[in-house]
Amino acid sequence: MKICMVFSMPFPPQDGIGYYIYNLSKSLRENGHEVIILTRGSWKKTQREFFDGIEVIKTRFIPIYPFYLMVHGKYTNEVFKKLEPEIDLVHIHSPLPPVINTKRPKVITIHTPKLMDSRYINLKSFYSIISKIFGRFISYPHELKLIHNSDCVMTISQSIAQELKEEYSIDLNKIFIVGNGVDEKFFQPLEEKHENKNKYILYVGQILRDKGIFDLLECARNLCKERFDVSFILAGVGRDSFTLERKIKEVKLQNRFILLGQVDKEKLLKLYQNASLFVFPSYHEGLPSALMEAMSCSLPIVATDVRGNRDLICNNENGILVPSGDPKKMAGIINLLLNDQKLSNKLGKNARKTIEKNYTWDKVSCKIIKCYESVMNRQM
Repeated sequence: MKICMVFSMPFPPQDGIGYYIYNLSKSLRENGHEVIILTRGSWKKTQREFFDGIEVIKTRFIPIYPFYLMVHGKYTNEVFKKLEPEIDLVHIHSPLPPVINTKRPKVITIHTPKLMDSRYINLKSFYSIISKIFGRFISYPHELKLIHNSDCVMTISQSIAQELKEEYSIDLNKIFIVGNGVDEKFFQPLEEKHENKNKYILYVGQILRDKGIFDLLECARNLCKERFDVSFILAGVGRDSFTLERKIKEVKLQNRFILLGQVDKEKLLKLYQNASLFVFPSYHEGLPSALMEAMSCSLPIVATDVRGNRDLICNNENGILVPSGDPKKMAGIINLLLNDQKLSNKLGKNARKTIEKNYTWDKVSCKIIKCYESVMNRQM
């Protein structure tokens, strides 16, 4: 089977959804299928390249929302029309990919519904106000069109499936919950971890307000009043990076906060393996790859009790959930875990077991292939 993956995110991957598509494509190829990735490029011209043996076509893209929906869709369909004779199935991924005009079987994975995401936006800037308005009146109708034009709807978690039922009126029986995966052979704990006097708390993800990064800074202020042996390392990029840097200086925590920006896979692994614990303070999630990678490395987890996170974390079993927007509570739990190595070890070991049992790419790709076969059989 030859599958065309269609989405509208940077590639090579820079975030969770990009890595999802990359890892899924790799797993499908290992199972004997062909994959071609069709995504966005620059505004200048369409580019064709290979990444880890996967063919990638980047069509012209103007990075101005919401106008790129029309422009990217036009150029993507022009390219797809030439590819169509060799494609068996089209797999579309949210957020906001182009609508593909084809009679080939189409499946869509909703990683996180834009209508629900827009409800979490904090209206503290012109950008956030515009995003909320566009989310309701442009993104939502676009997603509905994508869903109704697909032969099968997949999603990555039970909580998102429930939202699609309630807000998009999709029958739960018609939604395939396939999950998210992690490369557990790569993201694994050190056989013997040496305790450092200077501990660090790790966050991996986008530097955005709705990821809870300013709550994390407030959490650090509370924790650093009590402890002088702890620092915070953040790996990721985002539009709120500059604001975060400024606020770190304002509260005089420059020596306790390290902003690494985007890091490569090898460095990311070392960050996970040597961290004291992983913190994830977001206001909403799909089924976050960074959280799963940390779990796979047996890190004790402190995460907010929001959709996505609670699909992965069973409170006090494989991590600890705290209310979102409560940095003081988060600081208290972090301090508890830093002082209780036995509890931290238990949570970390159980987190690894959770990944091995349910969230390896072998297991996830097997579910997705069954979905493909079901759609293909209905078309025959």
